[in-house]
Amino acid sequence: MTQRGRAGARPGGRPGSRRSRPEAETQDPPVPRIDLTAARARLRAVIEPVVADAGYDLEDVGLSRAGRRFVVRILVDTDGGISLDDVAIVSRAISDALDAAEETGGELLAGEYQLEVGSPGVDRPLTEPRHWRRNAGRLVAVNGLTGRVVRTTDTGVVLDVDGTERELAFAELGPGKVQIEFKRLDEADFGDEDDDEDDDDEGEGEE
Repeated sequence: MTQRGRAGARPGGRPGSRRSRPEAETQDPPVPRIDLTAARARLRAVIEPVVADAGYDLEDVGLSRAGRRFVVRILVDTDGGISLDDVAIVSRAISDALDAAEETGGELLAGEYQLEVGSPGVDRPLTEPRHWRRNAGRLVAVNGLTGRVVRTTDTGVVLDVDGTERELAFAELGPGKVQIEFKRLDEADFGDEDDDEDDDDEGEGEE
């Protein structure tokens, strides 16, 4: 789940005052153009140390436009997953760091921006050893194989493929993808049997 907020908001322009003649109305300034790749690098340089100090891994820094505003999307993760409270804490730390960086070094982005911090979903590709470690027990597809992650080693990952363990080196792995599994209906435990038995027992005691 994503924690949303606004960081380093700057007005894009002061609206013109009301006048009797429409042609006298002031117009908003044009949307500034920036190099998104360079801006993303500047953001990462500020954000990565903050995330590391908080004990998390910075998984991605995304930057896009939404009208006149920029949207900065940060994905963080750690072993055992990250909670909503963790997201709120790291979001505030990132926001403070971005504000401090702008006060001392100038604008990171030209104009107004919104900060969004969250954790990666299951659709994120597995590209680092830590990604495989954090998905132990899950069914994944990689290199044309589908298997369950048994464990990771210093050099690779062990998959259970149709009951046979296969070890694949990290250096040989392409991006892995977690497979969504749906429990079979006849294996599902709906917790009704105990309730039915309790109802029967209660009924037998009634006169």
